[in-house]
Amino acid sequence: MEFPVAYDALTVVIHPKNNWAKSMTVAELKAIWEPAAQGKITTWKQVNPAWPDRPIKLYGPGADSGTFEYFTEAINGKSKATRGDFTASEDDNVLVQGVSRDVGGLGYFGFAYFIENKDKLAAVSIVAVPGQAAVAPSLESVINGSYQPLARPIFIYVNVKSADKPEVKEFVEYYMKNGEKLTKEVKYVSLPAKAYAYNMEHFNKRAKGTKFGGENKVGITIEELMKLEAK
Repeated sequence: MEFPVAYDALTVVIHPKNNWAKSMTVAELKAIWEPAAQGKITTWKQVNPAWPDRPIKLYGPGADSGTFEYFTEAINGKSKATRGDFTASEDDNVLVQGVSRDVGGLGYFGFAYFIENKDKLAAVSIVAVPGQAAVAPSLESVINGSYQPLARPIFIYVNVKSADKPEVKEFVEYYMKNGEKLTKEVKYVSLPAKAYAYNMEHFNKRAKGTKFGGENKVGITIEELMKLEAK
């Protein structure tokens, strides 16, 4: 049985004095981060002629990070495919300090960590498809599905045969009753309260299968997704 329990919203961050890249397209991000950019794309102007001829300093999670895997897949089209000449760290604070000290800095990490450091950084609005409006990361845009492609649901999975065990049932109930509080503690975005209630209905019915295919879908709310037929 599949249960979405939180959102992981990756946020692209820049220095507050960066007034040229307040919004970026997926193509521009790919031009910066793809493997072929290593040693070649070194200034902002090379990415967009309207941007200044200022060095880009890149900061991102290390290769063992799930954030790194998802970002590279969403932006570059393949998990872990990226340029290697950037400052990598599993400590988000190192990334915050790097970008906040360099007007040409660019990095990415979870939305909740950006919120904790929004006095030092600015979030980039993302243009998912050319011609569409740029969308800023926020609780609302993550939940309603408009913040793409850097938002996705996080799941837990329960073996249906194990669901009758008292300890498994209690664990799932605890997860759903405390989901909103617990997801914030680990720096994810919580789902609406209705979603956790719907998960318990799903659990009690022992409904098997996936409704998501492991992905969010653009423009559909989490409640709408959860009501789709399981595959």
